[in-house]
Amino acid sequence: MDITQLLDAARHGHPLTSAARHGRPLTVADRGRPLASAARRGRPLTVAATALAATLLLSACGGGAATPGAEKAAAADPTSGANASGNLTICGGKDASGIYKGTAAAFSKENPKITAKYTEIGATTDEARTQAVQRLEGKSTECDIFMLDVIWTSEFASQGWLLDQTKLVESNKDRLIPSTVETTKYKERYWGSPFFTNAGLIYYAKGKVAKPETWTQLYAEAAKSAGNGYVYQGKQYEGLTVNFLELLYSAGGEVLDDKGEVKVDSPQTRKVLDFMAEGLKRGSADRAVLTYNEDATRLAYESGTFGYERNWPHVYRLLNATKLAGTFDVAPLPSFDGTSKASGVLGGWNLGISAHSTNPGAAVSFINFATTPDWQKHVAMDYSQAPVNEAAYSDPEVLAKMPFAKELLASVKGSKPRPISPVYPQISQAIHKNVYAVLSGTASTDEAVKKMAEEIKSAKATF
Repeated sequence: MDITQLLDAARHGHPLTSAARHGRPLTVADRGRPLASAARRGRPLTVAATALAATLLLSACGGGAATPGAEKAAAADPTSGANASGNLTICGGKDASGIYKGTAAAFSKENPKITAKYTEIGATTDEARTQAVQRLEGKSTECDIFMLDVIWTSEFASQGWLLDQTKLVESNKDRLIPSTVETTKYKERYWGSPFFTNAGLIYYAKGKVAKPETWTQLYAEAAKSAGNGYVYQGKQYEGLTVNFLELLYSAGGEVLDDKGEVKVDSPQTRKVLDFMAEGLKRGSADRAVLTYNEDATRLAYESGTFGYERNWPHVYRLLNATKLAGTFDVAPLPSFDGTSKASGVLGGWNLGISAHSTNPGAAVSFINFATTPDWQKHVAMDYSQAPVNEAAYSDPEVLAKMPFAKELLASVKGSKPRPISPVYPQISQAIHKNVYAVLSGTASTDEAVKKMAEEIKSAKATF
């Protein structure tokens, strides 16, 4: 039994996980489970458990826990792709749009010495992550490249599961939008290469409501009549975390600072929570949003009874296939009240090279191909995803397929990553649980902010 296992058992009052019982090193994923379980059951951290955990941690680690894998990680050689050959396997979730298989096929055609294939390892994002973790923990050589959700970077890097791509990313930086590169960063190094990105947009009914310039103006316009209302992702899940962070960042707030210190207990957080709650009370947003994820939001807007919708870029194509075609326009996410910069939250997927890859040279070659300006045009034109290359957004062929590219680029360039931490899943849970409590009326803003900060600090203490 190692110190991390003792720490979790003491902190959360739970039996050891199966990983601990069988002697497997505890991963961030394992450490998240007791915390999540405790949160679901409403079990408080006891003073005795916390004290015991602190004592164990100090006695075993001399006052601080070491990062288990990132410091000793091997680095990808940017020159190794030039003469690469052999087989290459890219692993990830369900390829609904065909972008992964399409990119692998195009790469193999252009690089006949390498045969690339895409292997689906999960029908959903969570399943793909679970399967990736199992392979990486088991040092499997099956996958050379893993498709990484942008929120996985810190966790995977901290465990030593990825090759350090710092030199490779720096050699390609001139072709990449800076904000997308930041999603691959952990401890001042880069652990992946951006493949395609994502940022929120505001869809609005032309002729019925005004183009949103600020969040305060949008909410005021939405409250003018029932047909002007605003719909967004307010269900208690990751989507609510993103929607809240979009407003918090635009108001000048933050969750963690550059040093990883918890800064969410702030006037900006309180202002944003009060603003969102008041918006529900005065009818800017329908209370039904508290049950909405992305699809439910889109379907509500498609009914034609709302003026504004916050959603992702792929919704543009779907809306144009409905009776609303031609009736709406698209705007980048606005600033909060005109006194600070607009800021969104980046989504998207990155390319991580497995630390256990048997063909890292071919992986480097694939990454170089997938991030070229030419292929990034296809990312937009053929697969309706947001490119990580800025030039693609002004390309005439792209604009013909994606007329809102200018607005999307503004959102991407102005967006920031979610809080960078190996325990991000627990941080997100602390955010969306407490934001939802305020919006649903079960907690005051002050109570929720203090609890959010405490839970984020507790989550960080588990790593």
